Amino acid sequence: MTQTLTPSTTAAPTTRQHVTDLILVAKRGLGLSYTAIAEALGTHRVWTTSALLGQHPFPAVLADKLCAVLELPEACSPILQEVPMRGSFEALPPTDPTIYRLYEALQVYGPALKYLIHEDFGDGIMSAINFDLQLGRVSAEDGERVQITLTGKFLPYKW
Repeated sequence: MTQTLTPSTTAAPTTRQHVTDLILVAKRGLGLSYTAIAEALGTHRVWTTSALLGQHPFPAVLADKLCAVLELPEACSPILQEVPMRGSFEALPPTDPTIYRLYEALQVYGPALKYLIHEDFGDGIMSAINFDLQLGRVSAEDGERVQITLTGKFLPYKW
């Protein structure tokens, strides 16, 4: 006999993972997409999806609004505002096929991008804090393509 586990809606949430579980259950139960939730909050859909999955803290106003949109307990709001432990890889290489392909692309093209960034900008790095990410769809003769655009502020090394 297989038992389906769902987060308890009666127990007060105590961890970010518990709140994330509640978010996913509410999202599914309300039939909402990540894009619809971002639109309801007035936020960028990639950032919002990442935050819903526990990778970013929500400002207080957005945490409260999210709780209202998803009908979450009020006790979730302060937990959503906490700075999370970022990073989602439980093991390397990642095993999810989509995430693995992104990992693989950086394994193959990462060194070339590093050298080209240095060649074009000088000695430094691209910020992942002062950062924007766009996801789109591009039509091509051979079928639909995924377009991912990363835009990060260049941070020169200072000695």
